[in-house]
This record gives sequence, structure tokens and C-alpha cells, in this order.
Amino acid sequence: MATTDIQQTPTMLAEPQKEHRWLHKLIGEWTFEVEAIMGPDQPLEKSSGTESVKSLGGLWVVAEGQGDMCGGHGTATTLMTLGYDPQKQRYVGTWIGSMMTYLWVYDGELDAAERVLTLHSKGPSMSSEGKLAQYKDVIEFKSDDHRVLTSYGLGDDGQWQLFMTAHYRRR
Repeated sequence: MATTDIQQTPTMLAEPQKEHRWLHKLIGEWTFEVEAIMGPDQPLEKSSGTESVKSLGGLWVVAEGQGDMCGGHGTATTLMTLGYDPQKQRYVGTWIGSMMTYLWVYDGELDAAERVLTLHSKGPSMSSEGKLAQYKDVIEFKSDDHRVLTSYGLGDDGQWQLFMTAHYRRR
């Protein structure tokens, strides 16, 4: 076959954009403290752990967490990926944990002040076995070295119910 002047375009090669660079604020070593409500009329549970966040090609961040589970159920490892999809103009990602078989898929947006990232997802309902429910995880930067993650589930009454708050502090 003869060589031609066909130019190959690297369509899969992406350059980090402003939105990707915002995610780089997460990169580093963190400790966290969690307060969670494990069910209706249950007392507040506390746990703690560490998280290591790295960049993957400048386009993604990968966060691996290790810590005690609320309720004294042992330790857990979690893995979160976050990136930005310029075509959708949305933040995207996933979350998995060693304690469950469900793959959580994120779709989210950054607020106008660029301090709060809200990630929407569907996952196993905490109140109705075998059903999926709507959730949102909200990551808010209080400073470069302190961020807060709040997790909410959409109740049957149509109201968002806070069930977990985690404070992350840079090590």
C-alpha cells in the first residue's frame, strides 16, 4: 500500500480546561471526620480516615479513601473519580466502596462562585429495599486546606434529607 498524505487527528487527546483545573484543588493528602445518620431515629455515628487524591492526566482526579465505617462495621476503602465533560458541560464521575456492589455514577455542576460542586446520583434506597433513590453529594471548599462533603437523599416528601457530613483537612 502506498503512503499518502493522510493526516491523523488525535480526536481522543484532550487538553485540561478551566473546569479540570478546578478539580486539582482536591489533589493531595487529607484526613477526614464523618458524622452520619444511619437510619430513622438512629443516633449520630462518627468515623474517620484518610484520603489520597491524585491527578490522572490532568483531566481526572482519583481519590482513594481508607477509614472506619460508621456503626462499627469495620474498615472500608473507597474510590472516587471526578472529571469534566466539555460536550455535556457537566462534571462527571464515579464512586465505589469495598462495602457494597453498587457503582455510583455522578453528574454535576459547579456554582457561580466556584466553591461548591454538586454531584447528583441514583443509588440503592435507604428506606425501600430493591429500589433506587436520588442522592446528591455537595463538595464545598471552606479554604484551600478544608473542604466539607455533605450527602443528601431525596425523601418521599420531595425534600432533600441530610444524612452525612464529612470534614476533610489537608495533611
